[in-house]
Amino acid sequence: MCWAGARVVAAAPQSFMLRTMGVSADYLNYVLEQLSALPGVTHRRMFGGAGLYCDGVIFGLIAGDVLYFKAGSDNRVDYESRGMDSFRPYPDKPQISMAYYELPADILEDPEECAAWARRSLASADAATMRRPKRAKRSIRKG
Repeated sequence: MCWAGARVVAAAPQSFMLRTMGVSADYLNYVLEQLSALPGVTHRRMFGGAGLYCDGVIFGLIAGDVLYFKAGSDNRVDYESRGMDSFRPYPDKPQISMAYYELPADILEDPEECAAWARRSLASADAATMRRPKRAKRSIRKG
């Protein structure tokens, strides 16, 4: 099954795509199958789409049957050099984007390459988590 045609969704106006950010079960299963070379990948439904996790770390998003991987300083150029768009969650605020970029169709269609790009995204997600300061635990006052 080839999902290269799923990108057609992005040809619609951006506001339409973002209002219909759901993910079909067929597309989600296809993505998980393509990532089968990366052990421990799970998904969670969120905000009408899905988050992709490996060992509890989020590294990918699916919205509108489009797959986005986390990008950091080490791998952002891979996406930008191919002209891939970043994930923009708000239709009324196109200037706001997240550090997730659309995965090129040819990479998604090749399970080994897809897993390799996912590993780099996971490394970016891990690095971002390490840079965040730990939040102090709030104490609960009684009385």
